Amino acid sequence: MSTAGADFGVYGLAVMGQNLARNMAHKGFTVAVYNRTPVRTQRLMAEHGEEGRFTPAYSVPELVAAIARPRPVLLMVQAGDPVDQAIAQLLPHLESGDIVIDAGNSHFLDTRRRESELSERGIMFVGTGVSGGEEGALNGPSIMPGGAAAAYERVAPVFLRIAAQVDGQPCCTHIGPDGAGHYVKMVHNGIEYADIQLIAEAYDLMTNALGMTAPEIASIFEGWNQGELGSYLIEISAQVLAKTDAVSGRPLVDVIVDEAAQKGTGKWTSQSALDLGSPVTAITEAVFARFVSAQRGQRIAAAGVLSGPRHTAVAAPDDLVDSIGKALYASKVVAYAQGFDQMRMAAREYGWRLDPGAIASIWRGGCIIRARFLDRIKEAYDETPDLDNLMLAPYFTEAVTAGQTAWRSVVKAAIDHGVPTAAFSSALAYYDGYRRARGPANLIQGLRDYFGAHTYRRLDRDPGQSFHTRWGQDGAEVDV
Repeated sequence: MSTAGADFGVYGLAVMGQNLARNMAHKGFTVAVYNRTPVRTQRLMAEHGEEGRFTPAYSVPELVAAIARPRPVLLMVQAGDPVDQAIAQLLPHLESGDIVIDAGNSHFLDTRRRESELSERGIMFVGTGVSGGEEGALNGPSIMPGGAAAAYERVAPVFLRIAAQVDGQPCCTHIGPDGAGHYVKMVHNGIEYADIQLIAEAYDLMTNALGMTAPEIASIFEGWNQGELGSYLIEISAQVLAKTDAVSGRPLVDVIVDEAAQKGTGKWTSQSALDLGSPVTAITEAVFARFVSAQRGQRIAAAGVLSGPRHTAVAAPDDLVDSIGKALYASKVVAYAQGFDQMRMAAREYGWRLDPGAIASIWRGGCIIRARFLDRIKEAYDETPDLDNLMLAPYFTEAVTAGQTAWRSVVKAAIDHGVPTAAFSSALAYYDGYRRARGPANLIQGLRDYFGAHTYRRLDRDPGQSFHTRWGQDGAEVDV
């Protein structure tokens, strides 16, 4: 069905773009749609054209002309050069006040650059994180728009309608200027990496330390999903584990090749964290675990050469399953704490005023990491907006404290059985490192001073004073 003066334009009609366009049409908006390959536009109209008001366009000028001024055009194309190419195609046909929305997984520094370049030409740019996959795009995603407030105000009526709704509230809010929206989406994906890795490690332990089958583990996950671990990822993990392969009759997960791909957002999260000095250890270990999974040929060869511990029976398997659930929850708290701490540090670095409570709120629905305990995160930041670390909020302090005995027993069991638990172990190490008033970095700094004259500070002197010991000379300490 076609009409003039569309409310929105969508450029790029792969699954995500197509589903976002359909979502808008379902909510009563008129949507102009365009794809570089015309067959996709034709297919959308043939298969879904009766679902709402669509205006098909078969050229960029036709797309732009079909949208009411000021024109909002949403790009759903591959991150990187394709975004710049699409913008270059649009620019000759846009006017001052028009809005370009990049709803792909673009790097936030690219978004900052594009926003600056387009603003010089009077074009507003909204770098928007969208989470929820193809199902969320169609039925209601979590939307994380960044850019000028005036640009957000123009697109908000559409975004607030198509977003997931939780307790009557849309899972969409203005994140902040320039690249803030894509930055928050990047960290969301980093947390997702950690969350998935923790789930995989729980599955690995139950498989290789307890000898449980995939259907048995699926039943455990179904139970966990009814409690405090309830989340979208736990829910679909149960479904994946319960699925039977139609060809072999075995659990489908048992015939899937053990190599996990990635699109880069987890790596970007870790790279940014390194630049900021933010210790997102659980996220980074999850990224590294995917790298190890990609070395499948080497792992197969190493399995015939490198030995590990002999498997021993677990004295109380039910107790270990319960402990794995508690360790999973505690480690999940750490992963979220690290992600929110990274966003806090990024806000300070880039001059953003991020609202962590609002971010937690819009992650409660639509997005991949939606989970029951996000309500608790929102409450923690509503109560203490400048909270340094999520683990310091009373609820989460109690949660990690109550779970640490089980957490430690799980890591010990994993070591005893030779099951790698990079995310569980790094999350526990972060917890132990963060809770210590004094760690071993004093020796590190002493060594740095010895070989590089990097100086050190003393506990018994003014914090602003630095000292150096002339290690290779007379051994005397000097005030520098």
